Amino acid sequence: MFLSYYVDRFSPFLIEFGRGSGVGIRYYGLAYLLGFVFLFWFLHRQIALGWLRISHEEADKVLLRIALLGVIVGGRLGYCLFYDFAATVHRPWTIFLVWQGGMASHGGILGVIAVMLWEARRLKIPFYHLADAAALCTPLGLGLGRIANFINGELWGRPFTGPWAVIFPKSGDLLPRHPSQLYEAALEGAVLFGLILWVRFRTLRDGRDGATALTFLGAYGVLRIAGECFREPDVQIGYYFGGVTQGQILSAGMVVAALVLESLRRRTLASSVRR
Repeated sequence: MFLSYYVDRFSPFLIEFGRGSGVGIRYYGLAYLLGFVFLFWFLHRQIALGWLRISHEEADKVLLRIALLGVIVGGRLGYCLFYDFAATVHRPWTIFLVWQGGMASHGGILGVIAVMLWEARRLKIPFYHLADAAALCTPLGLGLGRIANFINGELWGRPFTGPWAVIFPKSGDLLPRHPSQLYEAALEGAVLFGLILWVRFRTLRDGRDGATALTFLGAYGVLRIAGECFREPDVQIGYYFGGVTQGQILSAGMVVAALVLESLRRRTLASSVRR
């Protein structure tokens, strides 16, 4: 019965230098590279449009720190602490074995927030002003990363027998499954980008920062919770409470944080208006 389902047998390499060498240009690395290229272009575009009030030279410095410290270091630490904590405690040097895989978007987002807090203080600009600009640039990178997950045949979905189900041999079985990576690519990429771009255009006139960044934080959490409903949980963790995944718990924390921060932001705005 499995012959009617698509089998995910993509090579993880766009180009491999020598058959079976394990060395080459991987789609996953290419997704990161394209995400950083878009971040570079869109940050500079926002400066040209007057949306981001820093110099082009400073934008390059911010970009470099976001990419290296926020996304890569934060993403790696996030995976090791959130998804592989026991192994990391027993073998802490595995944190540095990035070529073996293991990146967490929640860790990357937290890393980027930490970098932006530092950069906003250094540049003497409001944190939310910088965060709004970065939030607009993030969904494309998230979407590309999910497509790379699909090509790699990793982070597969739960068993499913619909006509668009896919067999992922790396799962260890031949069960047809949800192509949950593609669901998440659409949700975290296209849907999220459209939503926060709409919010950005609506809030440009009032000149008040924070709405875009907090919309991103809350909406990503909600969309990730929805996407996780179709995704098989990490084997070393499984489910909590009979059906809740680690990703859903972390995402729920993001939604709560976004709601609390938005409440504080609105109180600050109301206070400034009364003055």
